[in-house]
Amino acid sequence: MDIFGKARRLESTLARTLDRAAQQWTKSGPREPLEILHAIVDAVEERLEPAGGGRHVFPFNRIKVTVLAPSRDARARFAAVLDGDSTLEERVATRLRAAGCDPAALRVRTIYASRPEPRWASPDYHIEFDRVPEPDRTARVKDPAPASLRLTIVHGSAEKPSYAFSLARINLGRCAEVRDKVNRLIRTNHVVFAERAADPNPTVSRRHAHIEYVARSRHYRICDDRSAHGTGVVRSGRTITVPSGSRGVRLESGDELVLGAARIRVKIEQA
Repeated sequence: MDIFGKARRLESTLARTLDRAAQQWTKSGPREPLEILHAIVDAVEERLEPAGGGRHVFPFNRIKVTVLAPSRDARARFAAVLDGDSTLEERVATRLRAAGCDPAALRVRTIYASRPEPRWASPDYHIEFDRVPEPDRTARVKDPAPASLRLTIVHGSAEKPSYAFSLARINLGRCAEVRDKVNRLIRTNHVVFAERAADPNPTVSRRHAHIEYVARSRHYRICDDRSAHGTGVVRSGRTITVPSGSRGVRLESGDELVLGAARIRVKIEQA
């Protein structure tokens, strides 16, 4: 019987309960994003089940985390922490490995809410756990390699006039490396607009957008990463706006990407 493990989880639960009560009593307001991240990881660890011999199992492979972020600024602060160099999913996986669990099939999804719901156990966030059937890995066919994607700079100053990729994700932004206030690397850009160049480069955010390859339907999508001046797709003389935080817009060969005032022409070469 894992008495010490149960005692540790009970202690953690009591500590969080007292912390929530103290916060509501003093009306101190929401906690910082990093505090909430640690609290979420601790709450996930509580769902471990003893399996005998000091071992544990985690009975879920899907986690949905809803975080209270009533403003765009709040969402940006949380995104910088939850999607940083060590994402929420990676932190949860690390904690599960430390407990002897295999998190290979785990997927963690984060969404934001403008107000908490009565069913939330915490005033700052809510976690939903689920388990979905896994496909037969022995019968899985390897996904085909992404189609070749050529991006040509039409307006703006980048490190190269054109780029060729066959990647699952391509980051677009201003400067090669994006770092936080304490110089930690947040992400690297594959298409790099010069940091100190004249217009239109300043309209390109450092973390402006990304292109991702959808293997199931073998196409690319452009997604806006909450840029300051927005992202669009020009197709047949019509501009399609890419909503921030959405699943993006499917790309076609011949499209032009609009990043602020900069432009990139797209050519897709199917294998």
